[in-house]
Amino acid sequence: MADSDNSRTLPTVTQADLHSFVVASFPTHPEVAARLTAPLDTRNDDLAFTIWRQWCAARHRLIESCLWQQGLEERLFAMVGTPSGAPEAWKAADQQIGYSEAVQEEERAAAMEDDVAEMLWDTPAESIVGAIAKLHAMLTKWQPAALSDEYPWPQLRSVIADLLKIDAEISSRGTARRQVTAMLRALHNV
Repeated sequence: MADSDNSRTLPTVTQADLHSFVVASFPTHPEVAARLTAPLDTRNDDLAFTIWRQWCAARHRLIESCLWQQGLEERLFAMVGTPSGAPEAWKAADQQIGYSEAVQEEERAAAMEDDVAEMLWDTPAESIVGAIAKLHAMLTKWQPAALSDEYPWPQLRSVIADLLKIDAEISSRGTARRQVTAMLRALHNV
């Protein structure tokens, strides 16, 4: 896709921003939101956290390319029907709207997201925030739906809520305050 976000520089993300972003990712898990009220200003140098930010960008690109491909596919079906019913018309319409290119872009985006995810899984977390980031990516990548009540998804969301609470409590003992909205603004579309 021509609008690729590959060249975009990711904004600075704070530990509180991770909390806010994760809370936004699990809107139906009230315990997560209820446990995160302490504003703090702590940066995290955990490599897992840094790679998680890259994964979020790759995930966003995958979602965008998937939606683009699906839109073109619907358009193609509306134009000519199924490929088996009119293979030559399908091929001509595909060339006209660029559906095959969109499929290839989605495949590249999926491969990139998988590669960054593997890098994230292979990177040891050095902090609670790094572990939360890895768990968030795992949940986002593999749970069947954000509202899934199937085992083990609610239990994993509960573990993340516990870790967020522990991290917020530990961090709130410091004297600095942190900004809460930068990551939500920057990564809200992930």
